[in-house]
Amino acid sequence: MKIVGLTGSIGMGKSATAKLFREQGVPVFDSDAIVHELYDVGGAAVKPVGAAFPGVVHEGAVDREILSARLREDPSGFETLEAIVHPLVGRARQHFLTQAEKAGAPFVILDVPLLFETGGHEHVDAVVVVHAPQDERRARVLQRPGMTDEKLDAIIARQTPDSVKLDQADYIVETSGGFDDARRQVSAIVKKLAG
Repeated sequence: MKIVGLTGSIGMGKSATAKLFREQGVPVFDSDAIVHELYDVGGAAVKPVGAAFPGVVHEGAVDREILSARLREDPSGFETLEAIVHPLVGRARQHFLTQAEKAGAPFVILDVPLLFETGGHEHVDAVVVVHAPQDERRARVLQRPGMTDEKLDAIIARQTPDSVKLDQADYIVETSGGFDDARRQVSAIVKKLAG
């Protein structure tokens, strides 16, 4: 079974592209969704994150807004957070891979926002990078509730530059042409990977 990493900087359309792979029947592991579960009531990350960052747990769940604000104030906290969250995501990913292999999937998609930043690109058989022009990406992200130019710049500063991702991509999905165009690109990638 081939393992394919799907990544792209914030606002590039990675989540929408992951859905297009799912539409084609490809098993997709969504790292962001797993982190949401880990932070939610009863999630395995709630206690350790609450202990490491006092005041970020509200009504039994990690408040992502408060946590984000704390990390903007003190970026050194990212290392602490990653040491808690990455192993938990890793366990969930291993379970997903085992299930997909049992089901006979020829390949799977690991949707990982920070694939290059965490070195994950070295542990997959191929990399799909989702891309859109900078001005379009900025406009998309600034429409999100609570997003500001300052927040966006802080996020971008922590991400591997797009030029590096594009250079190392095995496949690129350009999302500026709309859903139908992206769907055609995904379909072509699926055919190549399945073949």
